[in-house]
Amino acid sequence: MSVQDSPRNGRPRVVIIGGGFAGVAAAQALRGSGAQVLLLDGSNHHCFQPLLYQVATAALAGPDVAWPIRYVMRGRSDVTVLMLAAEGVDPARRVVKTTEGEFPYDFLIVATGAAHSYFGHADWAARAPGLKSVEDATLIRRRLLTAFEQAEATSDDRARARLLTFVIVGGGPTGVELAGAIAELARRTLPPEFHRADPRKARILLLEAGPRILSGFPERLSTYARRALERMGVEVRTGTPVEDIGERMVVAGGDKIDAGAILWAAGVRASPAGSWLGAATGPDGRVAVKPDLTAPGLPEVFVAGDLGLVTNPDGTPVPALAASAKQMGWYAGRAIRRRLAGQAPKKPFRYRDHGSLATIGRRAAIVKLGRLELTGFPGWLFWSVAHVYFLVNLRTRLFVAISWIAAYFTYHRGARIILKSSCEDRGAAPPPH
Repeated sequence: MSVQDSPRNGRPRVVIIGGGFAGVAAAQALRGSGAQVLLLDGSNHHCFQPLLYQVATAALAGPDVAWPIRYVMRGRSDVTVLMLAAEGVDPARRVVKTTEGEFPYDFLIVATGAAHSYFGHADWAARAPGLKSVEDATLIRRRLLTAFEQAEATSDDRARARLLTFVIVGGGPTGVELAGAIAELARRTLPPEFHRADPRKARILLLEAGPRILSGFPERLSTYARRALERMGVEVRTGTPVEDIGERMVVAGGDKIDAGAILWAAGVRASPAGSWLGAATGPDGRVAVKPDLTAPGLPEVFVAGDLGLVTNPDGTPVPALAASAKQMGWYAGRAIRRRLAGQAPKKPFRYRDHGSLATIGRRAAIVKLGRLELTGFPGWLFWSVAHVYFLVNLRTRLFVAISWIAAYFTYHRGARIILKSSCEDRGAAPPPH
């Protein structure tokens, strides 16, 4: 298709691929730069991924953690938002390829994020959905709630035991948060409403191939998290790699585990956008960028977010977190501003670690802020305030805060409507029978 020349009035063109944390931060940093910004994303919304597990476990609804990108960019006449998925980049011609044609750029920011990695077992995806989008969260919620409903309906004790078995693969923050939330759902929320099946008998297993869960945290906090989960009734198995995932079945550590739902939280892989740039990528698909976040040999192309492999001064990689994605996006946008203004380049990107947080359940979370470490209720309160603060607007902050306060006192989870989906979303397996 021919190159589409959007109205620009001689203004430099900046194309941003991806409406996640990095892409939105880059667009915000370009305010007042004089550039015409085009933001491309295959979906129409920006998602606050740290709270997706709450959508998956019925504590929040999808619109509570996702907002139209157009709304986020409202009032920005310099930003055009198109719901288009990029299909490639031609760096020689400086165009981005989409299904609706090619879009030229003077500067390009690639912030396409990451997807689930099943370590060479692509067939596991349909059997063990991961958690990266609102669609993923909705699918997981449907499988969890359907398993409870079918356990209530069956009169077969063995089938009921299988349906009330939930396996989470991966002991990172997502896996820990899912395990804790499912335990609260089963032990606190559902029991008064079920009469044939007892949700409190649900078996929740968290499988981790490494020696401990939450390996990115200090060992003391990791140990606290494990004990907190076990007090909630979660079976935590470390040193237990998954060997196979079948239809409602997991083989791990030599044991076969029949399950009502299997959830994946074990790994991610960067999007294939690195190959579009002809850049060398690591085993996880991330592009080893230069200190100013530009792709090697392409000074007009910036790579931000989970796609970019950036190292700290001590040689350790910058973690693939929302905070680092926002910092990288903001840096890229400001770097382009300086170049458009004829100013000297910015100093090399340096990640500012504002701390790591993970919630385990009611009144239990871990926080690492420099030398400060919080656990229990203080950690949970800090985690709650921090996550509400970073939501996109006042209305959402108020709604989520009120929902959490109500749930704290009543244990009620209001987003428990099961909506059927044809072919279980993207060809995934149907709910267990």
